Formats: sequence, C-alpha cells, structure tokens
Amino acid sequence: MKPIMARIDISSLTVSDLEDLDTQLWLLSPSCQPYTVLNPNAKGAQDPRAKSFLRLVQNVIPDLARRRRGPKWMLVENVAGFEASSVRGTLIESLQNSGYNTLELLLTPLQFGIPNSRLRYYLLAKEQPMSFANVIASEEDSRIVWRNIPGHGKPWKDNHEDCDATQLRTYLDPDASTNTDLLCRIPDRVLLKWGRLFDIVLPSSRRSCCFTRGYTQLVERAGSILQTNEALDTTEVFNKFLSQQRQKDAKSGERQEFSEDALLSILSPLRLRYFSPSELLRLFHFEPPTLSDGNGSKVAKFVWPDDVTLKAKYRLLGNSVNVEVVRRLVNYLFESDGLVE
Repeated sequence: MKPIMARIDISSLTVSDLEDLDTQLWLLSPSCQPYTVLNPNAKGAQDPRAKSFLRLVQNVIPDLARRRRGPKWMLVENVAGFEASSVRGTLIESLQNSGYNTLELLLTPLQFGIPNSRLRYYLLAKEQPMSFANVIASEEDSRIVWRNIPGHGKPWKDNHEDCDATQLRTYLDPDASTNTDLLCRIPDRVLLKWGRLFDIVLPSSRRSCCFTRGYTQLVERAGSILQTNEALDTTEVFNKFLSQQRQKDAKSGERQEFSEDALLSILSPLRLRYFSPSELLRLFHFEPPTLSDGNGSKVAKFVWPDDVTLKAKYRLLGNSVNVEVVRRLVNYLFESDGLVE
C-alpha cells in the first residue's frame, strides 16, 4: 500500500500548512448534503458540514493569494442546487477579490455521450490575468451558469428522452460473468413491495438515473435497475403483476391472496438486477467502458482494497464524480494557457 501523504481535518488547515506545497491545481469537492435537493432539511451555509469549506474560501485562499502562494487553477464540484445557495455567492466573491477569474457550469455526463444523468455544478477559477477560452470579456465573472463547456458542443437541454449517448450494454459486465446476477440480485421482498417504483432501464437504453450513495438501500431516486431480458415489455409485465395483486374472487368479491411465489413468477422473467460496482466504475469512467482482453471479455484495471465491502463500494461510487466530465473540464481549464495540445 502506498504511504498516506497527509491525514488532517481540513477545517484546521492553515496557510502555513499549504503554502510550501506550491500546488498549481486544486480539485475541490466539498460536502453536498447542505445543498442537495434530496435533503428537505438542507441548511446551506448554516449546516455544520459547510463550515470547513467556508473557512477555506473565506480565510485560507485569500491569505494564500496575498502571499502569492495560491493555486493558479481551481475546479470545484458539487450537486445541482449549489448554484442557488449563499455559499456560492461567498465562493465567487472571495475568489474574484483574491485575483481569480471564474466560470460556472451545470453539466451532465449525458451531453458527453455517457448514458447516465448526473447533473452537477462546477466552478472553474484561474489566476488573473489568465482568461477562459471561447469566452468574451463581458461573460467572464458575470454569474452566467453555462450549460456546455464554452466552444465545445451546444447548451444542454434535457427533454427526458433517449439521447445520443452510448447504449448501456457497453458498460455492462460480460455475459460470461457467472456471479454478477447473483451478486446484484434484488431481494424478493423488495421486488414485490417496491418493484413498481423502480426506474428500469434496458441494456439498449441510452440513459440511466443518477446513482447515489443509497443505491441498493433506497428505492426511489437512488439509481436505475437493469432489466436484462429485453424481449419482455416492462409495462405489460408490471400491469399483469398489479392486476394479479388486486384480483378479486368472482363469487365473494373479496380480494384473492396469491402466494409470493406466484407473484414472483410474473416478475422473475424480466431478470431485474442492480448494476454491479464494476459496471458503475465504467459508467463513471474510472476505467474505459470498452477495455477488453482481446477475447471480448472486459478487463478490470481498477482494483478495490480487499477490506471494502459491497455496501461501501456503492456508497463511495454514489459520492463520486464522473471522471470523464472532470477530465474535459481540466483540459478546458488549461486550454487558453497553452497546456493542452
């Protein structure tokens, strides 16, 4: 195992801790819970989890800038909703007063051909007098929130229909994988009680819902479920299942009780399952989706530590970023500075 460079509570970081590192690029992803729309009690700047980031923004970065020891480039990532928070205003004001030009974006992997809806807020900052490529002077620092990377593609408009993204099958474990279906099996009790609420996608689908840290633990708004049998119509099967649940005896008029096995026999042919951690790794572009060993089998390059549980893998992935989107943003950040070919 590689040695840990530092393990420290970032709320205690001081200028002296950072200035000698002379880092050129900062990638920041502060806690999203204070801003997420999934948290009805989100408190923004009043949330204790926002304090460490605010301290960094209001105290540490301005002090580093005054000493000319701050980073030249920065990228901040957070959930959609951050752009409506007071912390966003504090962040931009502090950066601009510290001598940085800023650019804000709301982007989703879908607009880069990746079949996953994961709308995220990004802020790019670069030390003045450096400027952003394909942005006129009046647009810089203007509080415009871009829906595309300037000069790269068109502004994104989500109409909730299939888009031009790659099919999900490109990201799936190979058919020869013997344990994926077993590993990712949906418990019978969950399928029977909550299956009608699933967001179900097919291998041929070109989009999936945002996967969160609660995937496999929560039913709604936590991520899509994969239907591996594409020969069946999902709606027809669930209509039959619901009709069977509500069926009444012709004579008594009372509701008939069907065994779990009878009800499961209706849904089982769909072959519904969770996406595996390795499939999500590809969907998040931690490893290439088409990487193979020459025989059609995908080869994993990302290796989990042995002590990471399945539940922890899903939680870590749900808290993560899409690497391809970040890669494109970092390239754009450097584009007008002669650092990208």
